[in-house]
Amino acid sequence: MQRFKTLLLVLLLPAIAMAQEVQSPNGNVRLRFSLTGNGVPTYEMTYKNKAVVKPSHLGLELAKDKHASKGMNETSLMDGFTIIDTKTSSFDETWRPVWGETSTIRNNYTELAVNLAQPATKRNIIVRFRVYDYGMGLRYEFPQQDSLTYFVIKDEHTQFAMAGDHTAWWLPGDYDTQEQKTQESRLSEIRSRFHDAVNWNNSSVAVFSPTGVQTALQMKTNDGLYLNIHEAACVDYSTMHLNLDDKTMTFESWLTPDATGMKGYMQTPCQSPWRTVLVSDDARDMLSCKLTLNLNEPCKIEDTSWIHPIKYCGVWWEMIVGRKSWNYTDEFPSIKLDRIDWSKVKPNGRHAANTAEVKRYIDFAAKNGLDEVLVEGWNVGWEDWANHWKQDVFDFVTPYPDFDLKGLNDYAHSKGVKILMHHETSSSAVNYERHMEKAYSLMNQYGYDAVKSGYVGDIIPRGDHHFSQAMNDHYLYCVKEAAKHHIMLNAHEATRPTGLCRTWPNLVGNESARGGEYEAFGGNNPNHTCILPFTRLQGGPMDYTPGIFVTKLSKWSNNTSYVHTTLVGQLSLYLVMYSPLQMAADLPENYEKYDDAFQFIRDVAVDWDDSKYLEAEPARYITVARKAKGTNNWFVGGKCDENGHRSVVKLDFLDKGRKYDCTIYSDAKDASYDKNPDHYVIKHKTVKRGDVLKIDQASGGGFAMSLLAK
Repeated sequence: MQRFKTLLLVLLLPAIAMAQEVQSPNGNVRLRFSLTGNGVPTYEMTYKNKAVVKPSHLGLELAKDKHASKGMNETSLMDGFTIIDTKTSSFDETWRPVWGETSTIRNNYTELAVNLAQPATKRNIIVRFRVYDYGMGLRYEFPQQDSLTYFVIKDEHTQFAMAGDHTAWWLPGDYDTQEQKTQESRLSEIRSRFHDAVNWNNSSVAVFSPTGVQTALQMKTNDGLYLNIHEAACVDYSTMHLNLDDKTMTFESWLTPDATGMKGYMQTPCQSPWRTVLVSDDARDMLSCKLTLNLNEPCKIEDTSWIHPIKYCGVWWEMIVGRKSWNYTDEFPSIKLDRIDWSKVKPNGRHAANTAEVKRYIDFAAKNGLDEVLVEGWNVGWEDWANHWKQDVFDFVTPYPDFDLKGLNDYAHSKGVKILMHHETSSSAVNYERHMEKAYSLMNQYGYDAVKSGYVGDIIPRGDHHFSQAMNDHYLYCVKEAAKHHIMLNAHEATRPTGLCRTWPNLVGNESARGGEYEAFGGNNPNHTCILPFTRLQGGPMDYTPGIFVTKLSKWSNNTSYVHTTLVGQLSLYLVMYSPLQMAADLPENYEKYDDAFQFIRDVAVDWDDSKYLEAEPARYITVARKAKGTNNWFVGGKCDENGHRSVVKLDFLDKGRKYDCTIYSDAKDASYDKNPDHYVIKHKTVKRGDVLKIDQASGGGFAMSLLAK
């Protein structure tokens, strides 16, 4: 027996010797790497000695494909590895974002780089880990080498083996849409709930597995750990989803394919995006720790003086609700742009983007200190733009006859306001790239400095998906071209962000989730904005379009939907849903009815020196305090789910010895999102550091607070 034990120990020694372990700067997070079995790269991760990721395999399955350097003789990067060497290092910097929740961000980690050889193929790769006090990132790196030049990814097999049947907040995995309602369930329940969780009526749906989910995936363990799996710096690579083995509770990366079914076309030297795991025993860390941003490259724009946050209103909501239209005419069943004399076309009388209407919004913006006015439906082509797989759909430069492009621009500038350009592409990426230079040059001609783009419908080139490698390349191409023209970009229906706004800060926003417009399509769940900061916002800010005051849409339209928050809950979103791009999304006349509440939208900042998350629980409640950039003023917002919430706000973040004029916008006692949503109370008082405020939030409600330094 003793001889057997000795022999077993000798056999295990090589595996033990190959194991490498690193820990985060404070020691809370530990990561262990080893080769198991037939040289399979394997890692595991703990937090305060609790298992976060159990032993999980790494590797890539390569396609036997004529476009690969080895063609039909291609092999995979899954096993057969040996360790050439390992390098550990530490890094600590503090960097300044161009805009953000804080004026500085600390990037402090321990790094482990494992150089692996595959002797049978004479190939080597590097697996790089960066371990933070609040999580880790890993990526694959492929150095240039004779035996690995061009290769095609069939599948990436990065595993995340969970330590239990966690509670998860998830969206169905889909190659084309993120506009789904968040589901809350155990991991083991995803399969049974999947079909009913899919919004099958979306303009593009491409689910791939009954246990497939999207990132960022938020989870909570039975013993109180909060986990989040996402990716960072997705460049020249397809978007990652997760596919769950619900027998072992192991997630595996699932890349978005192109029209051929392949997941990626690579040329060395190259690298994958970072695969990230965020972990803490405090939910507030899920919102304050900037893992995704830190794993992206520093800013590549030398002069960023033209990049700035924006508070805007716009010609939009009436069309979303259904009272007015984007299109100018109903005369033709289809439109070919080069065959229409628009001066002879019969108008439908419902077109919203007309000169008089836009002037009204410009006046409203100027009166209330808003920076810009979004105008949707200003350009020809909206008559048959959607769901036809139409390639030549817009030219992005020709206005409808009732939209005075130059006159309105001059009028806006005379009022100290800019117009925010709108480029809906109808997912014809080919068409958009063809017209982009002229479109951006037109914006430069008239002083437009920001554009909202959209990708509704199925992708052209036909058969491709919204989140494929080629489309991710397209979205980044748009950002880079916009930067050349000093234009800020806000893309809707594009891929979910992965922190690229650090590198390209003119990427001021995305939609990439079920936004405020869905309140007109049956409504979002009352807890929707209490989970988005834990999921969608992990990768970057969202253009959510908050500020709907008349929440019962039937009061001014034929739409029977209603917004699933209170009026004050809408005010809270300017703090809870962080974005440098904030819309006052309702109609001017609706704001005039509640001018005292609108004062908060006038006052609230859009750029911050500091942010303190005071309370947080996924999908239940969030309370955050933010210090306005370059001032001593603070703003506080709290949002809760349908159960209501009492917030205890300790003002220990205020400056010592300073008094503040405090205005509190809170739900009235009889308020709720479905009954009396517009009942609210405004209180004024003087406060100081150390004071404690107790504020009751109604069902689906919230609160907002301004603290202006005296």
